[in-house]
Amino acid sequence: MNMRNQWPVLPIVAGLASGLLTGCGSESGDSGGTGSSVVMGMSDDVLATDPASGYDPGSWLLFDNVFQSLLSFPKGATEPQPELAKECSFTDSRATVYRCTLKNDLKFSNGDPLTSKDVKFSFDRMLKINDAAGPAIMFPMLGSIDTPDAKTVVFHLKSSDATFPSKIASGAGSIVDHSQYDASSLRTDNKAVGSGPYKLDSFDKDQAVFSVNGNYKGTAKVKNSGVTLKFFHGDRSALKKALLDGKIDISYRGLAASDIAGLDQQSGNKGVDVIEGSSAEVQHLVFNMKDPVAGKLGVRKAMAYLIDRDALIKNVYQGTATPLYSIIPAGIVGHNTAFFDTYGARPSQAKAAAALRADGITGKVKLTLWSTPSRYGPATDEELKAIAGQLNASGLFDADVKSVAFDQYEKDIAAGKYGIYVKGWVPDYPDADNFTAPFFGKGNVLDNNYSNRTITGTLIPDTAAQSDRAATDKDFGRLQNIVAAELPVLPVWQAKQYAVVRDGVYGLEYCLDASTVFRFWELSKS
Repeated sequence: MNMRNQWPVLPIVAGLASGLLTGCGSESGDSGGTGSSVVMGMSDDVLATDPASGYDPGSWLLFDNVFQSLLSFPKGATEPQPELAKECSFTDSRATVYRCTLKNDLKFSNGDPLTSKDVKFSFDRMLKINDAAGPAIMFPMLGSIDTPDAKTVVFHLKSSDATFPSKIASGAGSIVDHSQYDASSLRTDNKAVGSGPYKLDSFDKDQAVFSVNGNYKGTAKVKNSGVTLKFFHGDRSALKKALLDGKIDISYRGLAASDIAGLDQQSGNKGVDVIEGSSAEVQHLVFNMKDPVAGKLGVRKAMAYLIDRDALIKNVYQGTATPLYSIIPAGIVGHNTAFFDTYGARPSQAKAAAALRADGITGKVKLTLWSTPSRYGPATDEELKAIAGQLNASGLFDADVKSVAFDQYEKDIAAGKYGIYVKGWVPDYPDADNFTAPFFGKGNVLDNNYSNRTITGTLIPDTAAQSDRAATDKDFGRLQNIVAAELPVLPVWQAKQYAVVRDGVYGLEYCLDASTVFRFWELSKS
């Protein structure tokens, strides 16, 4: 999702080893709630409390803790397991009929029973509202939902999709109480009624307060008595100060690379610890294929030959990211190094100049790199200025950078006003499909006028239908090679993840992993 962000240093394994997902989840989780409460700060805002709308990192953090889905991702795993469901499976060989049986005696936090009616209502509602800032875009394959009885839900898909279980295990699969939500409009009172481990007690522009849900029945075992989430609205210095002053226990998302590096060096003296792990978050430069400058393959190739990712990681990100050489990040099944193989890791002025000459370009290429200041990381503007500097140092480009507030940025991209712009992406679910279909499938989210018939007509549908996800390697490799050759995007970096915690706070290593689920219930404080 181009808006959501992610640890333990755990390898990312195959998404779905099989088209069938069966098994029994725990019939009861320990609602716990006996430990201390935890205060966490982050620079992101929570843009929605209604899961039919939110499609951003902050909102999904809320959804993952207040709502349940039929399936969930266990800590450290990327294959979904039953949560609200007792068992789920595809019932046909084409992966188009998916059947789930609910656990017994499920309840929402307000005491209302949770049945198959609520499951059908939640998905039908999300699709009907079809909010532009919501997750309905993830379910173009969903045709209809049957509920033969109160505990059975049957999803009928319009096309094969072996990743459907992972999609409904994400925040997009959050189940709401049908008696508390309107079927055709979003909730606007900043309240939420779910069945997850936590209840949302209050929500305003400064903070969200969560308490333990005594009616929760699932796999989580809660290790605290509640969580308060404080919003710093992009103010990195205030976030850092609050942590060092002991006003928050955890800083998550938003500290600058220099802050993280500095705190890491001083952590023993400051009473804080820096937690590092891996991540599947990525960032790309995107090319508008109809732009008179960026639309020229020679220009795009020249940029690919000139950008020095290692220098960006060292000088801008101070080692808090890693160079990315393909559209599928390292650690995700299907990853290759297509851009490394095609353009190399070290800048080549000679190869860049040759690429421009081959396209009939002899003078300096004048272009603008468009940025937005914080949506894709607090160092985005600095990064793009460094990229412009690398291009200009070659003598082949006259590049500058312009930064625009995110709301206007999105509108201008949709209107085709930018030739080259930056996009970040955090997966909705940890599968190569989520790094390819949204970018290069029909109606892709990049708005860059790129389409390739082999990708849309063969590779995306074939990989979506393959229940053995490890067997998709060849097709995903071919897709990545096509993208490297045609250059609609240029991968730049893959994130590492960090949180900074005060001494005596535990459980962060279980809160962020390849699934991108931040598990409040794993946090504890002595």
